[in-house]
Amino acid sequence: MKKVFHPAGERGSSDLGWLKSNFSFSFGPWYNPEKVHFGTLRVLNDDWIAPGMGFGMHPHDNMEIITLMLSGTVEHKDSMGNAGQIKAGEVQVMSAGTGIMHSEYNPSKSEDTTLLQIWLFPKKMNIQPRYDQKSFTDALKKNELTTVVSGEMGSDALYINQDATFSIGDFDAGKQISYEIKKPGNGAFIFQIEGESGLDGSDLNKRDAIGVYDTNSFTIETKSPSRILIMEIPMR
Repeated sequence: MKKVFHPAGERGSSDLGWLKSNFSFSFGPWYNPEKVHFGTLRVLNDDWIAPGMGFGMHPHDNMEIITLMLSGTVEHKDSMGNAGQIKAGEVQVMSAGTGIMHSEYNPSKSEDTTLLQIWLFPKKMNIQPRYDQKSFTDALKKNELTTVVSGEMGSDALYINQDATFSIGDFDAGKQISYEIKKPGNGAFIFQIEGESGLDGSDLNKRDAIGVYDTNSFTIETKSPSRILIMEIPMR
């Protein structure tokens, strides 16, 4: 098994007052030639949005965009005619394909919004854009991983245009999480949202991450109550 460690303190950052972001990979004002992407994982932004603020209409194309809501609400509108709110516990996916425009705002007058925005390079280029969102609050079971995003159609997870699987779970301290790579050649990027854990001798604290590849499986051991996101993605 090969590993690449991404400590939280080595992430890039940006503070616009209304938007505070930490970047696991080169993005916007921050560039690190050693942290441009991990396989097909291009962007992992840890964002805080102030009440009443957000992004106006802006374009995307040929990218799979996944938003995991951690707290608060985002109001979404796009050029496909979708409009609505995404709340904590929900996941949003957009296949930008040939091109979309969308906006994202925190509609609350008092509550902050926190979220993870993740971009993957697509499996197929120039597809018809598509949108979906779903709440996984009731599906999450303590000390189990729940698949929230998948490249397999027909599952309970949200479909994306890539051979990827995103799983998330809340775990007590002292648990072992055994993960089997689902598609040969894939790697996994493990993001410690909350808590502390260990993987093959590497310690993961809050917002640390580790990428693993050239392996068929791995085991995470939780050292404190933890929320963990595992992103299995193609490495090429």
